[in-house]
Amino acid sequence: MDIKEIDALINLIDDPDEIVYAHVRERIVSYGETIIPQLENIWELNSFGHEFQQRIEDIIHIIQFDSVYKSLERWSRDGGLDLFEGALLVSHYQYPDLDETEVKANLMKVRQDVWLELNDELTALEKVKVMNHIIYDVHGFRGNKKNFHAAQNSYINTVLESKKGNPLSLSIIYMVIAESLGVPVYGVNLPNHFLLAYVDPNNIIHFIENHTNPEADRTDVLFYLNAFSSGTIVHKSEITTYLEQIKLDPKPEYYQACDNRTIIIRLINNLVFSYDRLGYPEKVEELKKLLEAVVKFN
Repeated sequence: MDIKEIDALINLIDDPDEIVYAHVRERIVSYGETIIPQLENIWELNSFGHEFQQRIEDIIHIIQFDSVYKSLERWSRDGGLDLFEGALLVSHYQYPDLDETEVKANLMKVRQDVWLELNDELTALEKVKVMNHIIYDVHGFRGNKKNFHAAQNSYINTVLESKKGNPLSLSIIYMVIAESLGVPVYGVNLPNHFLLAYVDPNNIIHFIENHTNPEADRTDVLFYLNAFSSGTIVHKSEITTYLEQIKLDPKPEYYQACDNRTIIIRLINNLVFSYDRLGYPEKVEELKKLLEAVVKFN
């Protein structure tokens, strides 16, 4: 970094001329995340007043937001292969200093306990019974019914800490653990709800290759799960009945697995809805911009 230029720019942060400040802000932002520690140090030690501190905070936020946007864009462009990574990137929007190591460690505690109880001789239903027992009974995960629309239900780090989430966040945790243990559980992007599909392991390759094909036969799914309701079994007929109740045609995609990008898009949309209800228009607009980073490659 050009230390002399940075010092000069910082001295101009509280310039009353908005045009000058806009140029200063643009130059500082161009340095990226490497400049944040210096900005935070100046924020703590300066005696230039409230406006100076507020502008420092705004610049740091711009840099951090840009970092999340670019990371999500790269994740989506590369295929969105790691679902947990995508969820963590969304969490970085609200928690820019998030310790990913700690979050992953919290997840691994649950995964380890499931692993100890699983074996290859178990049937699909028996494996689900083990996962449900460990996730919901032992570790206490549950649906946050009292505060269903809270934004915290959509940040994977807070869900792992509080053990409370919405259908999507709990499904993400379930899917990530299942995938790491070779259990064929995938997400189903049902309108107004999110379910899981347990796929016949004998047809898993066929399922993965065809799950985005609207004309594909969905006999590969053995049964569905409701992660919001302690992993209870859901039958295909129940999905059909649900769709009839909300007056939607039973389209094939409502019974099929969706890809990881679709899941992260829904995760961000949930946050848009939450912050809109809470009256945070700036967050709504920022999250809509983050959506663009994922949607462009979906």
